[in-house]
Amino acid sequence: MNTELELAETIRQACIEAAKEGFMHASMSGLCAEGAMEAAISAIQSLDVEQLIDKKGIKHG
Repeated sequence: MNTELELAETIRQACIEAAKEGFMHASMSGLCAEGAMEAAISAIQSLDVEQLIDKKGIKHG
């Protein structure tokens, strides 16, 4: 169970970082708040979840 919680926390942190970076880059590019939010969501959607799982050393099928 502890490993599952660690994985969940890793994924949560990766989502937060992706959203922050996506929003920041979009805002700096001149997008409005709505466009920047869409870019942040897109950044989360493009995360490689399998890579995050592999990083934590959890076997998956």
